[in-house]
Amino acid sequence: MTTSCLYSWNMKRKACCVFTEYFKELEEESIQDNFVVVYELLDELMDFGFPQTTDSKILQEYITQEGAKLEVAKTKVPTTVTNAVSWRSEGIKYKKNEVFIDVIESINVLVNANGSVMSSDIVGSIKLKTMLSGMPELRLGLNDRVLFALTGRDKGKTVVMEDVKFHQCVRLSRFESDRTISFIPPDGESELMSYRINTHVKPLIWIESIIEKFSHSRVEIMVKAKGQFKKQSVANNVEVRVPVPSDADSPKFKTSTGNAKYVPEKNMVVWTIKSFPGGKEFLMRAHFGLPSVENDELEGKPPITVKFEIPYFTVSGIQVRYMKIIEKSGYQALPWVRYITQSGGNLY
Repeated sequence: MTTSCLYSWNMKRKACCVFTEYFKELEEESIQDNFVVVYELLDELMDFGFPQTTDSKILQEYITQEGAKLEVAKTKVPTTVTNAVSWRSEGIKYKKNEVFIDVIESINVLVNANGSVMSSDIVGSIKLKTMLSGMPELRLGLNDRVLFALTGRDKGKTVVMEDVKFHQCVRLSRFESDRTISFIPPDGESELMSYRINTHVKPLIWIESIIEKFSHSRVEIMVKAKGQFKKQSVANNVEVRVPVPSDADSPKFKTSTGNAKYVPEKNMVVWTIKSFPGGKEFLMRAHFGLPSVENDELEGKPPITVKFEIPYFTVSGIQVRYMKIIEKSGYQALPWVRYITQSGGNLY
């Protein structure tokens, strides 16, 4: 993907997020009903083709849904527009000062028919929920390999992050000089940074399948799923989506755990496993009837896809080494860290 295409895609994604904040559901009907607000938002988002303010919290200070038009009664310009720290208002106060850090990684794996991994990578993001008083200065430390090399340290596991993108609050010059992630955070929820790790990753849930057709009258499907992650971890809300012929009928299922359901409008079987411990192996068998007349239609073989979420675990091994919170009033604040691994595009 070229830089200009990536830039354009990122701007479209931010615009969609802003519209969703205003209308809850981004649909054709909601855009038609709120076309005046859409016009005002686009006027603020872009100026002569260049992006301006894309933070929904800032936009909501002076563009409201009431009357589907710009509120002109206010003569005072919002402080976030003129403030040097435009993403955060002054005078914020909390009884209990806390920061919640979510490190979320999505695994993308493509496996061919022979069981070989064709491609794999990790796409990660660090999200914050900040409830801090005043204008605090935060410094985030990760087990960044480049940082460890600069400081002459080589202890423990480190990661190499590529395509790193930061929220506008991060001081880029500081990061480029000494890899320090220093920033004054937005209030509430925000995405601090995103990254990609281009490395070989084995599928965390390995899928094997056997599909047999008998005299064009029935088809039997056997799917085996095996957890290839550490035994102490558990994958939650696992969904194995198995494509079936479009003319299949009379479904029958047998599973060693979980539940299987036929979804005819999508021509697939969805096998759901609420809790999948690492190292375990489960089976699902499905039986379908087929029309007695052979279907000459040439159908492709869509891949099996898997969805899951594993808490308290990251494949890359990325770690939050520290979070320093500095504020002139000297209050004590608690940082909380949570790690989550999710399925991205897992195709078999």
